[in-house]
Amino acid sequence: MEFRKVFCEELRKLMLADERIVILDADLASPNGTMPLYKEFPNRCFNVGIAESNMVSIAAGLSSYGMIPFIFTFAPFATRRTCDQIAVSLAYSNQKAIIVGTDPGVTAETNGGTHMAFEDISVVRAIPRVMVYDVTDAYQLKQAIPQMLNYDGVIYVRVPRKLYADIYKEDYEFTLGKSDILKHGNDVTILSSGIMADIALKTIPYLEEKGIDAEIISLNTIKPLDEKTILKSVEKTNRVVVIENHSIIGGAYSSVAEFLSTTRPTLIKAIGINDEFGQTGKYRELLETYELDEKSVSSKIIEFLKKAI
Repeated sequence: MEFRKVFCEELRKLMLADERIVILDADLASPNGTMPLYKEFPNRCFNVGIAESNMVSIAAGLSSYGMIPFIFTFAPFATRRTCDQIAVSLAYSNQKAIIVGTDPGVTAETNGGTHMAFEDISVVRAIPRVMVYDVTDAYQLKQAIPQMLNYDGVIYVRVPRKLYADIYKEDYEFTLGKSDILKHGNDVTILSSGIMADIALKTIPYLEEKGIDAEIISLNTIKPLDEKTILKSVEKTNRVVVIENHSIIGGAYSSVAEFLSTTRPTLIKAIGINDEFGQTGKYRELLETYELDEKSVSSKIIEFLKKAI
């Protein structure tokens, strides 16, 4: 099921049970999938127009009156355009809100470079009291949405709108703030962020062909990091690769490197977007362009391990 449909269906259930939940959109209710909620809850859904900063300020006001606002817009507009309002109106003011940044990184596809957020995590990660959650698949998202209501602060959720690979199954149990070990291994720890878990898993045959037994972990939350799970894996493998659909500056790689550098200095490789802007293209084309497809990633990991011996 598409991510946006999961979000809509789960929010509908929660809105029926909790009148505090409200929805705010910046003229993107249809593409982001929240339009059905406007029809069922017309007094609790607000289209503020193309005014994202104002939308965050409105959310802060609603939160101050005990409401729980979910804010929806494309990832660059949810972060770059609203940074000061997130910092001051929400986080500094101890308000509660869930900011949903849709189509992050290469999942923006044909919307092009201006809509392709490679820096959204780095923008919000530095703001105190903001959790950063990078959604892995639809099964995980379904469980995560009700858990977000219990977080006392601001959550930035980066999530594609459409259908991407399922990593988990229906019996999967998710805990917000915890990482998931997707495959146990001994030679290298591969930490994936968001939908890059699919790419990480697809590297397995390429790595096994070279005799590499990788441990693959889905980070899930970039802030806070599940430090215990990461450290336990690194103490076994001694080498780390971070794969992310984001700039290698300020995102998952930076977060992991900052943690390990002060806790357990470890050889680490960043695989993500270099210091550059996005462009128009289809998902698979963009993965190949930015060398985030499984073949490119596998080659980078193999080369890294050769040098790390």
